[in-house]
Amino acid sequence: MARIAGRAGVLALQGDVVEHFRALERCGVAACEVKSKADLDAVDALIIPGGESTTVIRLLERFALDAPIVERVKAGMPLWGTCMGMIIVAREVIGMEQKTLDLIDIAVRRNAFGRQVASAEASLAIPVLGREPFPGIFIRAPWVERAGPGVEVLGSVDGHGVFVRQANVMVTSFHPELTPDSRMHAYFARMMSR
Repeated sequence: MARIAGRAGVLALQGDVVEHFRALERCGVAACEVKSKADLDAVDALIIPGGESTTVIRLLERFALDAPIVERVKAGMPLWGTCMGMIIVAREVIGMEQKTLDLIDIAVRRNAFGRQVASAEASLAIPVLGREPFPGIFIRAPWVERAGPGVEVLGSVDGHGVFVRQANVMVTSFHPELTPDSRMHAYFARMMSR
């Protein structure tokens, strides 16, 4: 597979960092960990993986990464948040006073699919990825309860967005990195190459 120009960073404070590296590699995208502003400055795009959102927002502040991420994304850097990453970049978290980076005009509900024991896999119709259903793995996943006028809902479950995009920011409430299907990472790679 041809290499994609540029380098994707994966926020390496918590979550499925290695799994995102493997999926990006399958798509021909070079990747590295992001733990500092210097790391962030060395990448052309960023993935915020799953984890625990209140912990990660505190870590972003502690490592002085919150403001630089916001600045880079507002300047056009592609960003993808998976599961917890969706919560971190949302404008609002329903029913909670939780700080976010406010990078996409959505309101999300944490643990919308239920607790850990309610984790499941579902076949998702996502037309931008082709006709073949995408295997969505939901682990204490959020969903979108409100999407602003500039947000495209690209995949949904029971009327709630689980894959949405606004300009250079995309979010998924599920974990594409835990499947052998690389189409979601390839979609993000195309965002990087524009």
